[in-house]
Amino acid sequence: MAAERPPADGDLAALGYKQELLRDMGAFQNFALSFSIISVLTGAVTLYGAGLTAGGPRVMLFGWPLVAIFTLVVGLSLAELASAFPTAGALYHWSSILGGPGAGWATAWLNVLGQFAITAAIDFGLAEFLAPLLGLEGSRGAVLALYAVLLLSHAVLNHVGVKVVAALNTVSAWYHVVGVIILVGAVVLFAKKQPASFLLEGAPGLGNAVIPGFFAGLLQAAWTFTGYDASAHASEETKDAAINAPRGILMAIIASAIAGYVMILAITLAITDLPATLQAKNPFIFVLEQSLGGLGTALVWLAVGAMWFCGLASVTSNSRMLYAFARDGGLPFSSQLARVSPKWQTPHVGVWVSVAVAFALALFADALSVMAALSTVALYASYGLPVLLGLLARRRGWPRVGPWTLGRWGAVINVVAVAWIVFMVVLMSLPPNDLAGLTLSATCVVLLVAWFGGVRKIFRGPAVITATPAPPAG
Repeated sequence: MAAERPPADGDLAALGYKQELLRDMGAFQNFALSFSIISVLTGAVTLYGAGLTAGGPRVMLFGWPLVAIFTLVVGLSLAELASAFPTAGALYHWSSILGGPGAGWATAWLNVLGQFAITAAIDFGLAEFLAPLLGLEGSRGAVLALYAVLLLSHAVLNHVGVKVVAALNTVSAWYHVVGVIILVGAVVLFAKKQPASFLLEGAPGLGNAVIPGFFAGLLQAAWTFTGYDASAHASEETKDAAINAPRGILMAIIASAIAGYVMILAITLAITDLPATLQAKNPFIFVLEQSLGGLGTALVWLAVGAMWFCGLASVTSNSRMLYAFARDGGLPFSSQLARVSPKWQTPHVGVWVSVAVAFALALFADALSVMAALSTVALYASYGLPVLLGLLARRRGWPRVGPWTLGRWGAVINVVAVAWIVFMVVLMSLPPNDLAGLTLSATCVVLLVAWFGGVRKIFRGPAVITATPAPPAG
């Protein structure tokens, strides 16, 4: 039996669902959603100090492209799945189709945890970034208050409609591109710069411990390159999603890799005093202000705008995952979480739950690096399960093939992607990010106990399982 092509645009009935969300996103808007969540002006900026402290300038030179290349490999694997199964459930549906309800249920919970953590890390990081700019440095209460206001702004806008968010994501994409050009241009034209050999230096005080510091410094790039699955989560709101969702994933990764690399190299070469920079509360702000004075302060505010856009897109993706999982009965209070606003055609309950849990998560993991590490390991794990299941399914034949495929290179690309994901999950679970590893391990134990303790008897998985033909034997 030949593999089936995905349904025509809007024909969700072929996958077992009604079209409830407003399908109004174009190709660029779909790309802009993932590009905004990756947001090099967020991840590369807020965790710049973490990367520099762990690995020094060397991790900026080699770490960023290393992570970018392997992220693209993972993205290729996910893009193929997004083309074959263009639904809002994305990773959850892919694992369910290829591995059964249990695999889908586990993938969904890992992705939900990662989505909550990444929303928390983005907006909490922005609150910490804003506090010193507003003269509130050192006050955790002030940071939490700013954090709450930021989450509220993102919830309100996501509630009132996909048209508003799609338009803002389009603005966000151009804002990021122009912002990076302005920032890099200012540094190149006006800042004193170190010689290129400076990029080969490690972090002071590490002595010969080059490898551990370098690997720890990869958190900066690893966390930045997450959230690109948002293009797949928005499939039911995207026109011609079987083509545009995979393209959105890949173009977001490639554009972010290029823009981010140029930016962090320019900033690193503008460091005038490495020890003093490492001692600063926020090394990124310190470098800009030390090298560019008042212009540097203005550029910091430019980064603030990009971070706000990033948080907005994260809540969009988070709420769509909750909606897709809830409509299949996979979450507590699923009937409420699966509700769609009659007026705005958005999963409004999921939007507000997303920001509420993100706020609570910041109280549990009160350090930005921990939230970033937790989102990284949880999201990477949720990416790895469907890719691994897709690799295994190749031997018996995929149940559905999309217009965008990896062809004969699929198995090799999948193997490399799974190996990279395993490596990063282990790496980001080690000290000083052991709380992230412990949380992920505890989550996996709870999921196993819950599944075999009774969930498997009542959870049948997404409708897409029964609507998709069984794979051919042999």
